Amino acid sequence: MADSRMHATGAPLPDDEDATVFEAVGGDWSDIAEEAARLGEERIVVNMGPQHPSTHGVLRLMLEIDGETVTEARAGIGYLHTGIEKNMEFRTWTQGVTFCTRMDYVAPFSTEAAYCMAVEKLLRITDDVPERAQAIRVLLLELNRITSHLIAIGTGGNELGATTIMTVAFTAREEILKIFELITGLRMNHAFIRPGGVAQDIPPGALDTVREAMPLVRRYLGQLGDLMLANPIFKGRTVGVGHLSLAGAMALGITGPVLRSAGLPYDVRKAFPYLGYETYDFDVPTSTDADAYARTVLRLEECYQSMRIVDQVIERIQQMGPGPVMVGDKKIAWPAQLAIGADGMGNSLAHIKEIMGTSMEALIHHFKLVTEGFRVPAGQVWQTVEAPRGELGVHLVSDGGTRPYRAHFRDPSFNNLQGVSLMCEGGQVADVVVAVAGLDPVLGGVDR
Repeated sequence: MADSRMHATGAPLPDDEDATVFEAVGGDWSDIAEEAARLGEERIVVNMGPQHPSTHGVLRLMLEIDGETVTEARAGIGYLHTGIEKNMEFRTWTQGVTFCTRMDYVAPFSTEAAYCMAVEKLLRITDDVPERAQAIRVLLLELNRITSHLIAIGTGGNELGATTIMTVAFTAREEILKIFELITGLRMNHAFIRPGGVAQDIPPGALDTVREAMPLVRRYLGQLGDLMLANPIFKGRTVGVGHLSLAGAMALGITGPVLRSAGLPYDVRKAFPYLGYETYDFDVPTSTDADAYARTVLRLEECYQSMRIVDQVIERIQQMGPGPVMVGDKKIAWPAQLAIGADGMGNSLAHIKEIMGTSMEALIHHFKLVTEGFRVPAGQVWQTVEAPRGELGVHLVSDGGTRPYRAHFRDPSFNNLQGVSLMCEGGQVADVVVAVAGLDPVLGGVDR
C-alpha cells in the first residue's frame, strides 16, 4: 500500500511546486484519485466500516462528503459470505434447515418456516401438516418478531449513544430467549421447524411460561416507549431523518416496517396468508412520515400486535389438546417424539429401545431417512413469509432427488439496503447511522 503524490493531471509532483495534491492508496482509492484528477476537483471519501456496528453485521459504507453533508453513499457488502445457498445443494432437504436458520440469525424462525413450507409445497403435503405444529410455528414466529424488533430498537438506541435503550431492550428480549431455549433447546439457530412439522412438541408448562412472560415484556416495551417517543433528543435525531418516500420504497422493492412507514399496509400475513394467519385477529400499523422515528414507532406497535397473536395462539393450542406435531407419512417424517436421557445428552433408553426393538426394518428405515433423506418430486416452488424486516421469499428447485437442486432466498435486508443512498445523500454524516439503524439490516441474510 504505497502513497503517491501527483498533479491533478497525473504527473509526478516536485517537492517545491505548489499544486493540488491527491493521495491514493490501493483498491478503490486508486479509482477515486484517477477520477478526481480527471475532473480537476477535490473529493473527500470516508469509509464507514467495514466493521460490526452493534449487531447489524459487517457492513462497509463509502461516503463522499462535502463538509458534513453526504453527497454520495454506497454500500459495500459480502464480508459475511458463507455460501449457505450453495451448501444447501449438498445436504438433504431436512439438513438444509440447519443452514438457512443461520442466515438472518436475529430472526431464524422466519427462514426456517419459509424454507420448510416451500419443501412441503413440493411434497404436496401442506394440508397434511398437523394443526398443532402449525400453531407452534405461529407462536415461535411471533415471539421471534418481538425479539427481532427489540434488537432493532435497542441497537439503534445504542448507536445514538443511548445505552439505556439497549439494556432495556435486551433485558426484554432475554425473557423470550428463555422461552426459545425451553422449547427448542437453543437460544438461536434452532433448526426446530422441520419439513412436515416441528422437531418435537412443546414441553409441559411451556405455555404457562409464555403467558407469564408476556406482561413483563409488555412492561419493558412501555419503558422503551417512555424513554424514546417523547424524548426531545431522540426525536431531534430521528424525526425527518432517513426519509424514504413510498415511490422510492416501491421502486427498490423495499418491504417491512420501512415500506409501512411510508404508508403502504403491505404484510404477507394479510396479503398471502400462511399457517392460518387469516384466522388470527391483528392489525398492520402504518405511518406516512417515512422517517427513522416512524419506523421506531411502528416496530414498537408491531410488538404489541405480535403479543395479541401470541395470546390467541396459546388459547388455540390449549383448546386443541395433545396431538401429533409431524406428518404421518413415515417416509418423510423425522422422529418428533424425542425424549432426553437422564444425563441430558441424548435419547432416553426407552426411545432407543423403541427404535431398535420394533423391527430390523424400522431400524434400517430410520437410518436411511436420517442419512440419505427423503426424495422430493421434481419441480420448483416459491414461498414467502412476513419476516421482521419484510418479505422473505424462498425459491426451491428439485430434480427429484434427496437434496435441493437449487435454493435461493430473497432476504429483505438485501433489498432494503438499496435504500441507503436515497436515505443518506443530502443529509449529515451523523444521520447515516440513524438511517442504517432504521433499515435494520442483518448482514448474515444479505451475504448468505
